[in-house]
Amino acid sequence: MRDRPRVVVTGLGCLSPVGADVPTTWEAMLSGRSGIGQITQFDSADLPVGIAGEVRDFDAEARVGRKESRRMSRFSQFAVAASEEALAASDLSLDAENRDRIGVLIASGVGGLKEIEDAAQVLAASGHRRISPFVVPMMIGDMAAGNVAIRYDLRGPNFGLVSACASGAHAIGEAAEIIRRGDADIMLAGGSEAAITPLSVASFIAARALSESTRPAVEVSRPFDTARDGFVIAEGAAVLVLESEEHALARGADILAEVAGYGASADAFHITAPEPQGRGVVASMRKALDRAHIAPGDVAYINAHGTSTQLNDSAEAAAIHRVFGEHADRVPVSSIKSMTGHLLGAAGALESLACVMALRSKTAPPTINLTDPDPECALNHLTEASGIGAGMALNNSFGFGGHNATLVFGDYATGGA
Repeated sequence: MRDRPRVVVTGLGCLSPVGADVPTTWEAMLSGRSGIGQITQFDSADLPVGIAGEVRDFDAEARVGRKESRRMSRFSQFAVAASEEALAASDLSLDAENRDRIGVLIASGVGGLKEIEDAAQVLAASGHRRISPFVVPMMIGDMAAGNVAIRYDLRGPNFGLVSACASGAHAIGEAAEIIRRGDADIMLAGGSEAAITPLSVASFIAARALSESTRPAVEVSRPFDTARDGFVIAEGAAVLVLESEEHALARGADILAEVAGYGASADAFHITAPEPQGRGVVASMRKALDRAHIAPGDVAYINAHGTSTQLNDSAEAAAIHRVFGEHADRVPVSSIKSMTGHLLGAAGALESLACVMALRSKTAPPTINLTDPDPECALNHLTEASGIGAGMALNNSFGFGGHNATLVFGDYATGGA
């Protein structure tokens, strides 16, 4: 039974370590191709970690414009580029009548950290008079959404949010709620991150969060494997065009999927570690399933948070077993972080995009590098791209601070939820 307006997906855009757009990214994911390699954005020789999932060969001037790109930090540039692709894919005509009803909610877990680092060095070396007036509008985390709205004159609800590595998923869930309550007809929603900087990498090393494996770079991220020892930091952006079903049908849009359910919760346990039995994750998944009006057996695919850290992967697996029961041994599960690395605040958005594409193609991407599955993480892991049946796709995202977000996407062509 439906008791709320339906929200659908009508456009997708992304930049990722495995591709500069949606088709390239999706093909790489299905092929099991890793985008992890040596860091090129700074000299990491003095650090015990020198690998990351970088967006390679990104030409900001070509994608954003020469003048505009110089006033945006990298994470804002990514957001603008991904939004441009998503809007084009949605075939949405922007005009004087609809711009007041189109909003933007693009999250970032870190924002413009490089600008902060660079400005701190200038301040220390040359004093405050040498600080650029663009430092503040380049570093603050809301500017991905702000720059997209400015570029396209979108005057609906506009903001960013921060919930660490759950940010991108929360942005999509909250944007859907904005549409459901009637405050917008369309929302550009997702996440963007560009935090491969010396301070960021050094800080995650200090927190013992990053893998220090000596394996080849493409083999380091290995969610749910017994040899996992930390995540691989990555960057990128993903943006979804969300739209009320009524508005999408009225303009004849190609509907890609439905945002059928959204759940959010807190572990209320620790600043960085997940609650061992996945207490908050269980609540998040159950809320999303309830909101979608479906049972666990209706889920055809789970895109796991699967960071390749010891605690996160085991807690998520335990939570999936508690929620899905006997179905946990049958529902296909994979983590694209094995290929992309961890996009932090943009992870949940890129993984939501992967869920939509999986439903569209009836094929789910694999978890690569899973050669020795941890018995504590026993699930129906996909180690190669595999066909999935019609149904729903569930995406989990969790963040430092105990933030949890779960999204359920429905295959609109076969009836959605």
